[in-house]
Amino acid sequence: AYNKAFQKFNVQIEGKAVDWNVEHYDVLQNTIGGGKPKMKWHFNKYGWPSSSVSATPPSTEEAQQDLVDKLQDAKTEFYKEIVEEVATARPGVLELMDEAIKHPNIAVGICSASTKEGFVKVVNKVVGQERLSNLDVVMAGDDVKAKKPDPMIYNLARERIGLSSEMCVVVEDSIVGLKAAKGAGMKCIITYTSSTKDQDFKAVGADVVLEDLGNVNLGKIFKPMYESMQVQGSPSLSLRDSDK
Repeated sequence: AYNKAFQKFNVQIEGKAVDWNVEHYDVLQNTIGGGKPKMKWHFNKYGWPSSSVSATPPSTEEAQQDLVDKLQDAKTEFYKEIVEEVATARPGVLELMDEAIKHPNIAVGICSASTKEGFVKVVNKVVGQERLSNLDVVMAGDDVKAKKPDPMIYNLARERIGLSSEMCVVVEDSIVGLKAAKGAGMKCIITYTSSTKDQDFKAVGADVVLEDLGNVNLGKIFKPMYESMQVQGSPSLSLRDSDK
């Protein structure tokens, strides 16, 4: 979606078309949260581009923001087209959500770094309106001033549902999301993707690292936390490899 947006506006740095390969995007998604911050990071590092918006690279902050805004809008449209074609839930996600929604003592939410327009398209397609209507909090990147890895979105979500951070468990798939969760003082389960499987999540503080949630239920998440509170006075989270 980003590359299609770059192509649409003929984005070039020193005469070379901007194109993000998989390896470079892996770096970006594990370093910066949100589409606009990703583009600003890239352009600040490698040079601001010329484009059909401006034949010369934008030199003022206002002009740079205008270019990034236009690229993000185009990226979102392309992203929505891709979502319609290929987006599906990862193993175990919807089942765990359904189990949690039915539980009277568990609050469930979604916190995404994506812009609201693209985010809404994804959750409507993958999660569905019925589930969404039963969630306790739903937030997108537009709802906070600071994107992941800043913990703001998780702190605000926690405040809205009235829980202490030590009682919250976050499911993430990247270093950026993990840093946001741990920065908010929350437990974090990582379900890595093909592009993040080699990241050292444990070194950054992940409580559990799994391939997916296919064999995870509420008991496996919250029973260890409850038992540790009885012994230690504070919750801890540990899923054995056999629980994968």
